[in-house]
Amino acid sequence: MPVSTLREAIQAETAIAPTSQHLYHNGRLIQDDTKTMEQLQIADGEMLALHVRDMQGSTGVPDQGRRGPPRRRPGGQDPELIRLQILGDPNLRAEATRQQPQLAAALDDPQRFAQLFNDSYDREQREREERQRQIAQLNDDPFDIEAQAKIEEMIRQERVMENLQNAMEHNPEVFGRVHMLYVDVEVNGHRVKALVDSGAQATIMSPSCAEACGIMRLVDKRFAGVARGVGTANIIGRVHSAQIKVGSMFLPCSFTVMEGKQVELLLGLDMLKRYQASIDLAKDKLIIQGEEVPFLGEAEIPKESEEALEEEPRLPGPAGTTIGQRSGVVSGPQSAATASPRQNPPQQAQQAQQASQQQAAAPNFPEEHINQLMALGFPRDAAINALQATGGNVEFAAGLLFGA
Repeated sequence: MPVSTLREAIQAETAIAPTSQHLYHNGRLIQDDTKTMEQLQIADGEMLALHVRDMQGSTGVPDQGRRGPPRRRPGGQDPELIRLQILGDPNLRAEATRQQPQLAAALDDPQRFAQLFNDSYDREQREREERQRQIAQLNDDPFDIEAQAKIEEMIRQERVMENLQNAMEHNPEVFGRVHMLYVDVEVNGHRVKALVDSGAQATIMSPSCAEACGIMRLVDKRFAGVARGVGTANIIGRVHSAQIKVGSMFLPCSFTVMEGKQVELLLGLDMLKRYQASIDLAKDKLIIQGEEVPFLGEAEIPKESEEALEEEPRLPGPAGTTIGQRSGVVSGPQSAATASPRQNPPQQAQQAQQASQQQAAAPNFPEEHINQLMALGFPRDAAINALQATGGNVEFAAGLLFGA
């Protein structure tokens, strides 16, 4: 049966003119009426979507009791057409669920979807017009230096948000969380999950790990000192040689015992270069002297290093999403964001609560750590917030402040 015959059958049943019928198969518009169902690869039992447009051209004024979805606004996109395209493409639906969960939840309700789509469009339009109005007001005096500086900052912020939106649309993978590389090793018979870090100069072990491995008695305290980088950390000493098992190989290795690290053991460049190790990301393995050692999966990674990322400060992103300041990870809208405004406490109460939490949390961090961050030029409140976000790690806190 050709498509033209199908359109005539639809007209006989619904009184919708063929010119107003837009038929979709798997999200694709059927435009050639001369082709048959077989030629279009439409099998029995498959679903076709009918989108009705320009109803006035065939049936006059639509029935007030049967209101269709809102028509496309001038210069805008048709909400119903977008909804049908998303329904017909699993990839688009998955992306909508990830980036626009409210719209994705309303895909089966044309009226609700169109309302949410138009509300979002109106909100963006109002924000755009407000920015243009502010720029126009500032342009009233072109010789005002402060006004020109504000215009420059507004334009810069607009370009930043545009760049962010383009990145989320075309390169969403850059906002995914990249997990660190860990391998299972044994030090003096004690199993440890070691972080592989080719950017670290030396192999580092925490004091608690050195105690558990039974090599704390071998620490040479003549090598004690202070490690300086983004932050500072105390070096207790150095274990000149201990046996480490990587894969099936037993290798001698030296360890720098250092405080203030959230990882128990970090395999640095000294060991990786000594044994000519290779980090093969394609195979997801550490190749050392010809032996391939698989990296640990996400579920096997120590949770201590992930907790700092979970508590990191977040920035607002498009469509109600939030973006981590340090990791760049995008999260969907929180459930609290969908609650009614009357359920939210007043802003002053929230600020007072946050201030009380900061005051209560301040004694948990050594004053020395707070002073170290303040010496870098940051206020005390910012230093305390950074320490809270990083679990008390001074190095991570300093990196967070510098990257903010």
